[in-house]
Amino acid sequence: MIDRNHDLPIVRQCQALGLARSTAYYTRKPVSPEDRALIRRIDALHLQHPLAGARMLRDLLGQEVRRVGRPRVAGLMAKMGFEALYRKPNTSRRKAWDQVYPYLLRELNIDRPNQVWATDITYIPMKKGFVYWVAVVDWYSRKVLSWRLSNTLTTDFCLDAVREAIWRHGTPEIFNTDQGCQFTSAEFTGLLKEHGISMDGKGCWRDNVFVERLWRSVKYEEVYLKAYDSVGEAKTQLGAYLAFYNTRRPHRAFDGRAPDAIYFAGLPAMKVAA
Repeated sequence: MIDRNHDLPIVRQCQALGLARSTAYYTRKPVSPEDRALIRRIDALHLQHPLAGARMLRDLLGQEVRRVGRPRVAGLMAKMGFEALYRKPNTSRRKAWDQVYPYLLRELNIDRPNQVWATDITYIPMKKGFVYWVAVVDWYSRKVLSWRLSNTLTTDFCLDAVREAIWRHGTPEIFNTDQGCQFTSAEFTGLLKEHGISMDGKGCWRDNVFVERLWRSVKYEEVYLKAYDSVGEAKTQLGAYLAFYNTRRPHRAFDGRAPDAIYFAGLPAMKVAA
């Protein structure tokens, strides 16, 4: 965890821990135990029924626990950072002055690693509150290229994740996002332009399905089985699971092979073709 009395500057501590800088300076208002339990159940229902909005989630919750009002459900969904899948998630609401980019994936055949990368943000529950998680995913192989945790929905932890992905794996041809404010900011688009990466715009809501499947796997196979005491513990446990996910977890779409096997098998073919 961050030690404010340590000789090492806070910024350097954040870099060493792989945390967004905003995490060290932001103090979240306490979340009541009742709200934590409700948030956790909303998150699980959202993964099971991604098209459900606040009205349907309210009714589903009413079948399980005492009745909860729609405004309260909608407010908690906004705090968690998502709405129904066919609508734009609150985690990535675009600002009016942000540039809108063209949709590049229409009828595109994605047949190699590093052709298209995608990123999105989700919510990770902890024992006392929650944090936000951003991941960069290779569309072709489903490999998680990099990720970051933060307790605020700022742009900096998204930038850190993309920088790490580029440093470790090179650059993609196209970068897909939902054109939310974190991803259309001058800082984010400037980073992509600096590396000659084409920014993809918002197209069909189904484009987000691959990332949604990652969220589902991580939460049901790791997050919901734990109750992280701290951001540091969440980072350690998620890191261990994602190492398993990339290197060993079977995928039906790949005949039981793991993302790393698909990703690295495609790289030599790309070099020969070049």
